[in-house]
Amino acid sequence: MGRVRLAEKNIIFGYIGQLATALISFVLRTIFIRNLAEQLLGVNSLYTNILSILSMAELGIGTALNFALYRPVAEHDREKVKSYMQMYRKAYYIIALVVAGIGLAIAPFLRFLIKDPGPVTVQQMTLYYFIFLFNTVSTYFVSYKYSLVNAQQKNYIQTNINTVTKIITALLQILVVVLTKNFLLYLITDALVQLLQKIFVNWYLNRLYPFLLEKDIAPLSKEESDEVWRKTRALVLHKVGDVARLQTDSIIISSFIAVAVSGMVDNYTLVINTVSNFVNIIFNSVISGFGNLIATESKQRQFELFKVYRFFASWVYGFAATGFFILLTPLIRIWLGDAWVLPSSAVYLILTDLYFKGDRIVLSNFKTAAGVFEQDKYLALIQGAVNLVLSVWLVQSIGLAGIYVGTVVSGLIANVTKPVIIYRVCFDRSPASYFADTAKYVVTVAVIILASRFITAPLLASPGIVPFLVCVVLITALFNAVFLLLFGRTQEMRYLKGLLKNRLSKGEK
Repeated sequence: MGRVRLAEKNIIFGYIGQLATALISFVLRTIFIRNLAEQLLGVNSLYTNILSILSMAELGIGTALNFALYRPVAEHDREKVKSYMQMYRKAYYIIALVVAGIGLAIAPFLRFLIKDPGPVTVQQMTLYYFIFLFNTVSTYFVSYKYSLVNAQQKNYIQTNINTVTKIITALLQILVVVLTKNFLLYLITDALVQLLQKIFVNWYLNRLYPFLLEKDIAPLSKEESDEVWRKTRALVLHKVGDVARLQTDSIIISSFIAVAVSGMVDNYTLVINTVSNFVNIIFNSVISGFGNLIATESKQRQFELFKVYRFFASWVYGFAATGFFILLTPLIRIWLGDAWVLPSSAVYLILTDLYFKGDRIVLSNFKTAAGVFEQDKYLALIQGAVNLVLSVWLVQSIGLAGIYVGTVVSGLIANVTKPVIIYRVCFDRSPASYFADTAKYVVTVAVIILASRFITAPLLASPGIVPFLVCVVLITALFNAVFLLLFGRTQEMRYLKGLLKNRLSKGEK
């Protein structure tokens, strides 16, 4: 099965899974908010972020080894795959112990991270935290096996397993919340289902790849293992910086403002991530395809496909950002009511970061597939430091918006530096054309947002489902019409049209 076909399969199953889990997640969140204290939603968000920070103990070994697997998988070198997977397994077992140790050491300090906890006692905080910690640590004993699945471009296997697990978990948690209104049982339900999933995954992947159970495994050569560890050392810096930039907002909110506000932000994040995940399925599904492309095709061919995906990312993320700028807060009002609405300044900054994150997603994915980790190994640390300093400083003077000023500014550093690195290292080209394209796309999206706001303002003055849906239609028509008018004759658009025509013609046959 070719790269395009595998990518399509990953995308199709990704969309089915994302749609199913998005619907059930919204139902679960609504029932949670109506039946449990708002502080518990904030605690749930805070602990999720704390455990994400602890996961930096992975230190990039997974990314480095995924990159290392692309070539032996493409060449069907089973013995080399076995060698890499043995290294991966040993590393992840050590990581699990490290995360458990650090997690236990943090437990006594949880009360200092939660401001205005409401009815949640210190003992309850600690018990809830240990359940989150168990879920995270136990994941490492199984998740490394997915690396081979993904290196073979069969991401849909992991997607389908996760989808079924999330649906079962959410349905059971809905019953628990409605019948008992008990947050502890809510968490235990999730932990038990996840544990059963890990047992199943271990059994299933052992059957899918029985050679991984073989004992006659040759160790990697010093050159091969040194390459993995060299890339891992670079990824350590990336990981630490990314955590400082992306996973600390909830902790700062909980520590400086109130834990309940962290839950309010999480509602916005749920909506944004639901849409972003639909978009990201397309781009994340082709990372392994990029790896195969880099291993087998010329730089010219790589560059041509890179430009196509970059254009497509600018289109879909621009569309998502435009819709959110106009409709996100009205949607929260319809869904949860005015009490859960955030200040507009904070929302606009969150959405600005979303757009520029989307603008660099193809850069990041291509960079990962190409194994370009060392050239910018200090960049993420700089971004993380900028984010923490600005966020902690500004939250004390301008509140919630100050946290997201730090997020936006630190993210833009990568939007400027990553194109320079990728174009020079991977394509042997100047990045001037990349920045010119960026300017075109940003100006286009900004103008469409202003026009959309002007057009939809009268409709949104009357809150309700019908005006909201009319605005969705108007924004969809306006954005895509403008993009097709301005960029419909570009080489990238012609490629996408050709790809669509080929798929439609095959479908008809």
